[in-house]
Amino acid sequence: MNVLQWLYEAHLTIAGHEIAWREIVGNGFGFASAIGGLRRRVWAWPVGIVGNVLLFTVFIAATFDAQAQQPLFGQAGRQVFFIITSLYGWWRWSEHKKAHGDAAGHAITPRWATARERAAYLLVAVAGVLVLQAVFAEIGAVWPAPRWYYWCDAWIFVGSMLATYMMARGWNEFWLAWIAVDLVGVPLLWHSGYYPTAILFVVYGGLVVYGFFVWVRASRVERRPDHELEAARA
Repeated sequence: MNVLQWLYEAHLTIAGHEIAWREIVGNGFGFASAIGGLRRRVWAWPVGIVGNVLLFTVFIAATFDAQAQQPLFGQAGRQVFFIITSLYGWWRWSEHKKAHGDAAGHAITPRWATARERAAYLLVAVAGVLVLQAVFAEIGAVWPAPRWYYWCDAWIFVGSMLATYMMARGWNEFWLAWIAVDLVGVPLLWHSGYYPTAILFVVYGGLVVYGFFVWVRASRVERRPDHELEAARA
């Protein structure tokens, strides 16, 4: 128990700000998972889950410690849904690799979402943000948060869930969804004092742009008849 307590409480002080090692290490796992996703490796999912668990303890900390940073319940909640969605992605990529894996070890072949799929995820995005911002506002933030805070938290929550699901399906759009999340997430995280996560999101931005072009190229070069059939049936 003492070891677990030490791991939970360990922190680094930079310019007067205490930063939990859990936040730093958790984001390290998240970055490794992003690289694995770019390379379309199955191991990206379990690695990401480890990061999600660590970051959940960071964002929910204020629920138990009045001296902790401002809580981001949307950020904390999305870690739980990340784990659930990642288990689906882990299963789907593993099964797809067994059936269609190539010599390079790629788990999936990227593709663009169909018109029906795009309409569906856009509808989910709009409805999700509208509903969750109201839910988050009703729950409150344990501090006098302005109204825009809940819209931002809802945007990050919904966008992250959709991006993870899109990644599991192998849609190129998942990179664009992450860019949309970062545009709101970076300012909010910095404002709330989660500096390592905010900085990592900036780094993610460059990786995401690069990953988008890598996946788009792969979707053209590696296109297969069975892949087209799968897209048509989706």
